[in-house]
Amino acid sequence: MSSLRRLAKVVAAIGLFVVLACPLAVQAISPVDLGASRPDERVLDDAEVFSRASRSELNARLQDLAADRVDARVVTLRRLDYGLNLDSFGEELLAQWSSEDSEPLLLLLIETQNKRASIAADPKLQSQLPETLLTSTARTTMSVPLREGDRYRQATLDGINRLSTVLGGGEDPGPPAEIVRTTLPTNIPTQEETESSNATTWIIVLLVLGTIIPMATWWVFSR
Repeated sequence: MSSLRRLAKVVAAIGLFVVLACPLAVQAISPVDLGASRPDERVLDDAEVFSRASRSELNARLQDLAADRVDARVVTLRRLDYGLNLDSFGEELLAQWSSEDSEPLLLLLIETQNKRASIAADPKLQSQLPETLLTSTARTTMSVPLREGDRYRQATLDGINRLSTVLGGGEDPGPPAEIVRTTLPTNIPTQEETESSNATTWIIVLLVLGTIIPMATWWVFSR
């Protein structure tokens, strides 16, 4: 009976592990999970970070890029399958969805687990969208809003707008300006100011006493 009990405990432990591991396994994703061909929707929100209104807005902006003969897509992911990083995921998905008879593909990817962004583009777009531009857009224009408040909609719009400007023949607006955080003025003294003020007060008191006491002593004894 003791052997049966031990076996039952082992089976129960394995079952618990499987139950706990299943959600993580389901959330992890690889390029093959997104299909062998391009989906109909331009915003593939697997991480569910966009509202319906945001998806509609992003879809409209991506549709505008079609005028520049670019098939732009947005893909959000919760976490990547083992052995993948976001850049390699984008390259694999790009190869998986690309075809000779389709418009050049542009993928804007966001991973919510690490709050990272990456951009993959068809080699045909390299003359318009060089690798340096794609890297800068992902690591600065998109990643800054992600790290500062989980602003997924803003990060995606900023990335699309920067690339759209360049595709339209405009000058690259560059990464967002660095935010300099300043301390607002206050009337409350700091600890250093308080300590300095107290020291000054004691010095003045001692100087006054050092002057008055000898004078008072001289005046008393001189009478």
